Amino acid sequence: MNGTNSSAKHYDLVVIGSGAAGHHGAIQAAKLGKKVAVVECSIALGGASINTGTIPSKTLREAVLRSTRSGCTDRRISASNLAQRIEEVASNEVRVFESQFRRNEIDVLTGTASFAGPHTVRVANLEGEQFCHADYVLIATGSRPAHNDAIPVDGISIIDTDAIRRLRTEHHTLTIVGGGVIGIEYACIAAAMNIPVTLIERRPRILDFVDQQIVEALSYHMRSLGVTFRPGEEVEEVAKSSEGKVCAKLKSGKQIWSDALLYAVGRQANTDSLNLAACELAADARGRIYAAGDVIGFPSLSSVAMEQGRVT
Repeated sequence: MNGTNSSAKHYDLVVIGSGAAGHHGAIQAAKLGKKVAVVECSIALGGASINTGTIPSKTLREAVLRSTRSGCTDRRISASNLAQRIEEVASNEVRVFESQFRRNEIDVLTGTASFAGPHTVRVANLEGEQFCHADYVLIATGSRPAHNDAIPVDGISIIDTDAIRRLRTEHHTLTIVGGGVIGIEYACIAAAMNIPVTLIERRPRILDFVDQQIVEALSYHMRSLGVTFRPGEEVEEVAKSSEGKVCAKLKSGKQIWSDALLYAVGRQANTDSLNLAACELAADARGRIYAAGDVIGFPSLSSVAMEQGRVT
């Protein structure tokens, strides 16, 4: 895979990232007759949407709903069965992406992308590096869960939202930090599995961008499922006891103990390795570089990312 800048292959469009925005942007360009390449750092296509976010969470939701509708008194699904189901659905979606890229003659380059110039993208992996020139570049690198130094995520009993595929269902109580879309979704799922949930949100109310009457109705139903809300509270520190219990210490002095804690506060854009300075982003007005999807921030939803990628 070794290459030089002078031997770089030329594309009309290079898309960095194969998630919802990158996938739709690449397909749309290819259908308009453009020569397109997609750069993906992971072996599996699909980004967070397929591998850690939308698809896994919706698969979990459907599994819980099916268990609830079946009339089962024990609604908890074994972790192994849940992981297997998520793997099946996600793998199928990855194959769909692979097939669509092949049919539309889109080159898929596996490796970490960075800018070597305004029109040049460097792709590096364990086999070496290669360069490609592009008339246009679409940054669709997505995002990852934001972390807080005071909350030591260990992937076991203190987890972030990327750990959905490794979710343990034997927890008896759960604390969720963050009353945004993701935190609320997982709170509802856990509550439907008869897991008592305490939801901590530093703002006065959850989902502050949603109509208040809708939020009040949602909160009512969530409380009926066993969700306890702690609005206006902020986590100062999270610690684990010798028995493995998790304690969320609040700035108000209160302590909330549970078997596990999910940290769902914010997302961090995946732009660290792009070497953005080399692509002269200040020259965006000339239309050389675009961005779509989670990497640009709110609302960080797959459905929005798809449309952004399509129209960019």
